[in-house]
Amino acid sequence: MDRRRARQIVLELLYQRELVGDLPEDAFAARALGAHREFVEGRVCGVIERMEELDRLLAPRTRNWRYERLGVTDRNILRLGAYELLFAPEIPPEVAIDEAVELCKAFGTDPAPSFVNGILDRLWKERIAGEDVAPAED
Repeated sequence: MDRRRARQIVLELLYQRELVGDLPEDAFAARALGAHREFVEGRVCGVIERMEELDRLLAPRTRNWRYERLGVTDRNILRLGAYELLFAPEIPPEVAIDEAVELCKAFGTDPAPSFVNGILDRLWKERIAGEDVAPAED
């Protein structure tokens, strides 16, 4: 398994959580994660822990779209991409954005790749321009 496949599993678990309300205790154990267990668990738990914060950051950037009306898959791809951009410094920004776009191509709606690319690119550019896009750490 590579990181791209690991991100697909993260997306599947986030999707499952959104549909059923919570992940079952064995959600991670039911997957053959191998060496990527820590990566998958860290991303899923990180996105869930910061979901409200991520949604507050992403919602105003979905120009001409109501954030809550986005498809579950597209919304979770945005969350994962934003999480990696803002809270996973070991992932280069270009990789975080590219991986989100690739997830969109595989699982999102038709306009999702360019839509997600635009939002994440804008979020990243605002951050490097010094705008306070991420709330202060607790």
